[in-house]
Amino acid sequence: MRPLKQLKRSLIYYFIKVLIYFFNILPRSAAVALGGALGRLAAGTSKKDRRIAVRNLELAFGEKMSAKDRETTFRNIFVNFGKSAVDVLRFQKHFREEIMPLVDIEGRDNFDRVYNRGRGIIAITGHLGNFELIPVFMGRLGYKVSAIGRELYDKRLDRLLVNNREKMGVVNVDTKESPRHLLRLLHQGYALGVLIDTDSMRVRSMFIPAFGRPSNTPIGQSILGLKTGAGFIPLACVRDGKRYKLIIKPEVTIEKSGNFEKDVYNITKKCTRALEEIIREYRDQWIWFHDRWCTKSKEPIPYYDEKI
Repeated sequence: MRPLKQLKRSLIYYFIKVLIYFFNILPRSAAVALGGALGRLAAGTSKKDRRIAVRNLELAFGEKMSAKDRETTFRNIFVNFGKSAVDVLRFQKHFREEIMPLVDIEGRDNFDRVYNRGRGIIAITGHLGNFELIPVFMGRLGYKVSAIGRELYDKRLDRLLVNNREKMGVVNVDTKESPRHLLRLLHQGYALGVLIDTDSMRVRSMFIPAFGRPSNTPIGQSILGLKTGAGFIPLACVRDGKRYKLIIKPEVTIEKSGNFEKDVYNITKKCTRALEEIIREYRDQWIWFHDRWCTKSKEPIPYYDEKI
C-alpha cells in the first residue's frame, strides 16, 4: 500500500476512535446533533457523491422530483446517516437504557410466524435508515440473529464494526464464510440479515428490476433460502422523527416453477420490490450516492417482463 494511502486510512481510523470516545461521553441529544452536523458537513464537501445521488434520484423518480428536492434529499441522507451512526457507536454503553426504548415495531407478527417454524429466516434489508440497529434490537428481544457483512477496506475499522456487533450478541458472518456455516445457522433457526441493495461484482448476482431499471443484485441469499426452506422477510429500521420505526413486511413467497434459476430470479425480484416500497417512502434515508446502476447487462434479461 502506498504510504500516503496508508496515512489517510490511519487518520480516518484514529479520527473514528476519537469520535467514539466523545459520542459516548456526551448526552445522547448532543451526540446526535453533532452526528447530524458532521453529516451535513460531509454532504457539502462530497461532490462526487452528490453527482451520483442527484443522477440516481433523477433516474428513479424522473420529473416527479424537482431539482431542489433532489438536492434536499441528498443533504438529508448524510444528516440521517450521521445521526444513526452516533447510536451505533453508542450501542455498547447506552443501548438498553437510551436506544432500545426508542424503537417501535410495525409487523412483528410477520416475523414471528416465520421464526416460529424453526427453519430460519432470510431477513432482507438494505443500506436504509439504521440497518445496524435491526439485529441488535431483535437479538435483545430474544431472537437468534446473525448478519452477513463484507469486510471493510481497513482491517482495523472492520474489527471495530465486528466487535461492536458481537459484543451486542449478533453472530457476524463474513461474506467469504463457507456456505456450510450459513446452512448451520438456518438449520438452528437463526434469522440471517442480508443487504441486497448494492451493485457488487464480488458476489453472484442477477439483473433484477429496481426503480424500473435492470439492477445487478445479489442472489446468494435467494439460493440459500430456496434450498433450505427458510422464509424471506423484508424489513428496515428507519428514523421516524426522534424515534426509530422497525418495519417488518409480510413473508415473500413464490409458486415454484420447476426452473430453479427462474425461482431465484422471481423471489429476488419480489424481495427487491418490497424493499423498494420502503425506500420510496423514506427516500432520504437510502444510499443514493451508491452507483447502483454501474454494471450493465450485456445479454437479454431472462423473465424480466414476467408479472409476479
